[in-house]
This record gives sequence, C-alpha cells and structure tokens, in this order.
Amino acid sequence: MNTVEFTALVWVGSIVAGFLGALTGLGGGVVIVPLLALALHVNIHYAMGASLVSVIATSSGAAAAYLKEGFSNIRVAMFLELATTWGAIFGAFLVAKVSTPAIGVIFGVVLLASAYLSSRPRRRDHMAPEMGAVARLLRLDGSFPEGAGMRHYNVRRTPLGFAMMFVAGTLSGLLGIGSGAFKVLAMDQAMGIPFKVSTTTSNFMIGVTAAASAGVYLRRGYIEPGLAMPVMLGVLIGSFAGTRVLVTAQTNKLRLVFALVIVVLGIEMVYNGLTGKL
Repeated sequence: MNTVEFTALVWVGSIVAGFLGALTGLGGGVVIVPLLALALHVNIHYAMGASLVSVIATSSGAAAAYLKEGFSNIRVAMFLELATTWGAIFGAFLVAKVSTPAIGVIFGVVLLASAYLSSRPRRRDHMAPEMGAVARLLRLDGSFPEGAGMRHYNVRRTPLGFAMMFVAGTLSGLLGIGSGAFKVLAMDQAMGIPFKVSTTTSNFMIGVTAAASAGVYLRRGYIEPGLAMPVMLGVLIGSFAGTRVLVTAQTNKLRLVFALVIVVLGIEMVYNGLTGKL
C-alpha cells in the first residue's frame, strides 16, 4: 500500500468515525484508534495522538451546530470540564507507565462497560426529578426542543457526576480518546440529564478534554502531522453530517447505535491486547 492509498483509507475511515462521534457523543476516537492500530497497523501511541486531534475536530464541528439548535447545556459543560481537564492531564502522564497491550485491554474493557451501561435506558418519569443542591446553586437546569415545544429538565447528583468526569478525563488522556462514552453515561445515568442533551453537551466538552491531553502527547512526539491531518479532515466532515442526523433521530435508536459500535470495537481491542497484536 502506497502513501496515497493509505491516506485515502485513513480519510474515509475518519469520515465514518466523525459521523458516529457526533451522532453518539463518542467523539470519534473510539473508532479511530482501533481503525489505525488494528486495521492499518499504526503504532498505538501515534494512533492515540491522531485520535486526540480528531476529537478536537469533532467537538469544533459539532458544538456550534448543537448550540444553535439549543441542545447543549453550557453551564453543565463548563462546570464539568474542570474535572475532565485535570483528569486528562493526569491520564496523559500515565501513558508512559502503562504497556501497549495493557492500554489495549483497558480500552476494550472501558468500551464494553460503557456499552452495557448505555443499553439500560433511564426511566423517564412523568415529573422532572428534584434538582440537587449543587445544581440549584450553579443554576444547571435547562431545556431543549422536543416535538412542538421545549422540554425542561433538572440536574441531580452533581458531585457524583463531577467525580465520574475526572475518571472520564483520565481515560481520555490514557487512551487517546475524548471519553465521550463515559461523559454521556455520567450525565444521562447519574445526573438525570436527557440523552440528547447529554450527547450534545459531551460533544461540546470533549474538545477541551482532548486538548489538555494532546499537549502532553505532542511534547512526547506522538502526534504525527502526516497522519493527524487526514484524520482531522475526515472527522470534521463526518461530524457535520452526524449533527444533522442527531436533531431528528430517535433516542432509542441512538442508544442502539451507541452500544453496538462500542461492543464490536471493545471485543477487538481486548482480544488484540491479550494476544499481543497491538
């Protein structure tokens, strides 16, 4: 395979990754890393570096569209980014301490756990849950367009969500992903934020989280411009397409796509990590 063919494959795969990243809040990294490391045999550290660049592109491409549509909760995002940023820096420094096969296994286990948790739809009460004290103090409640009107929601268990975001940031830095899967789960399952709002707010947040990790990766030489550029351009195109689909998509279908994609990738990463193929 020559350079042009390799670049074309990376670009096409990145478009798909960007589409799924914007549609589900995954950030594209969970597709990019297995694609580069398993299918194209790129060193996993360089794959993670390119993935972080793609996550920033996904966030940039999707966040503006979601803000315009009124889905993202900016107050929630800015508050939780305090935890994800510190976690991302911590996780990036752990990369040098963890072996490549171990990173692959951790990556796969995280994806499988995320798939299991996300497949359990949160019961929607007829009445909005009572807002937590921290959420009330920070005015984290919000509303988003649904049907012909606006649906209001309250935010609860904010400290739990904040702690989970630090873990999400650590995974982002360690695995070279935006860790959107864990962010969506924290907001949707723990904090009681509707799935579409969780997904769009995750897309807004992942760019900041990835940027914090990318600085450490760049310093260590794990970001190769010739690889990162086609990844970034492809993901950006795919993320714009994903934002258009999300606005009209049904939540149950989003959950199904979310779970199926990360189950397949999770199994692949665990297998290749245990067999030493990474």
